[in-house]
Amino acid sequence: MDTYNWYSQLIKPSWAPPSWLFGPVWTALYAIIAVTYGTVFYKTFSGKVPRWVALPFALNLIFNLAFTPIQFGLKNNLLATLDILLVVGTLTWALFAVWRASPDLRWVVYANSPYLLWGLFATVLQISITVLNA
Repeated sequence: MDTYNWYSQLIKPSWAPPSWLFGPVWTALYAIIAVTYGTVFYKTFSGKVPRWVALPFALNLIFNLAFTPIQFGLKNNLLATLDILLVVGTLTWALFAVWRASPDLRWVVYANSPYLLWGLFATVLQISITVLNA
């Protein structure tokens, strides 16, 4: 069964957004991530921010990029739920880390607010889908 048919056949909560919305939302979020994470990595590697600040950003990228292959490649809702919890957890850690380490980079926290809000929404959605399809 192809990915689209598999996902469309899952039981979803009534408040789940239409599938077509995910592409535009993630396109905007990845633009924000590219600019803000790029800035954090640049500042870290140029010695202007402590190296430990980059760790949660790097982990967040790994977990974020792992979600689609887990959810749609493996078609594993439970593992995708664990992964998205790690996405939100590392994002929260990253935003706290940059806030504490560099007052000049606090704009990164504000700029990533839509990512955090979408991540929280997506986490609740993923947990709901996992429970409804258990």
